[in-house]
Amino acid sequence: MAVTRPKIAIMSSRNLIILSVGVALSGWLTTAGPARALDINDRPIKAQPPAEIFKDVRAALRAGVRDLHAGNKVAAARALQFAAQGGNVAAQYKLGRMYADGDGVPHDDFKAFKFFSAIANSFADEGPDSINAFAVSKALVALGSYYLEGIAESPIKKSAERAFEMFRYAAVYFANADAQYNLGRMHLDGAIGARDPQSAARWLRLAAEKNHVYAQAVLGQMLFTGNGIPRQGPLGLMWLHLANDGADPSKDQWVIDLYNKANAAATDQERKVANKYLARQRRAPAAAPADEPPTVADEAPPTLPAGLATAVQK
Repeated sequence: MAVTRPKIAIMSSRNLIILSVGVALSGWLTTAGPARALDINDRPIKAQPPAEIFKDVRAALRAGVRDLHAGNKVAAARALQFAAQGGNVAAQYKLGRMYADGDGVPHDDFKAFKFFSAIANSFADEGPDSINAFAVSKALVALGSYYLEGIAESPIKKSAERAFEMFRYAAVYFANADAQYNLGRMHLDGAIGARDPQSAARWLRLAAEKNHVYAQAVLGQMLFTGNGIPRQGPLGLMWLHLANDGADPSKDQWVIDLYNKANAAATDQERKVANKYLARQRRAPAAAPADEPPTVADEAPPTLPAGLATAVQK
């Protein structure tokens, strides 16, 4: 007997992103009242003088950039806020980063989250080649990072599922290397279920090809040791060598240590083959070494998801 299934309304990716951040903020809006609705017009700079008058959003953005270059970050924040209120993506993203880093303004992760979510809510359907694509993809990665840890004393709670979907959207639609690396780590660490080293390796490879140092290091270590995937010592050593070359000694000692450990353990033959791979990779960074088997590199990345996961709809 045939069963008639009810039609399910398919929400656009943009609407589902709005739902994701909207649900997270709903508790704050309910307890704080309508006057505290998500609003980037909030005055985040205390004791500021009367607002400067700018001709338009572009003039405010130019003033903000000029003040940043001059080192006057308080004035820059005022100008950028004017531009952000007018919907300028670059201003919204820069203000989000300033609050996230405490750069010229008081450190405030929740204010940063609101700026990033304003970008995601308004521009998630921008094409990957659009002028706003960089800021949108970076905002999605920032939101995913906040969901990984949560924000203390705010409605933004830790949620690996929401983090995964933010990273996935940025990784698939915008090909963002940071998002691809984060997806790889989540698969490798079993953050959203069972460990999946094969999927981890595929995402890490996509980021590694974009010269993402941490992705190169983790992928190289996986390949060199055979961590959940077939061991490929020379190929792993090649990626670790590239990661070591790009590492910042002041903060990436773990990358340097991984390379030194693998290089010391490698055989002379593995080093010789790794050097061949390295020379070819440097000549053609976008191409995989010809001798590499298809287990890591040759599967296509997933297509653009129809929408963010239903986990965000709770």
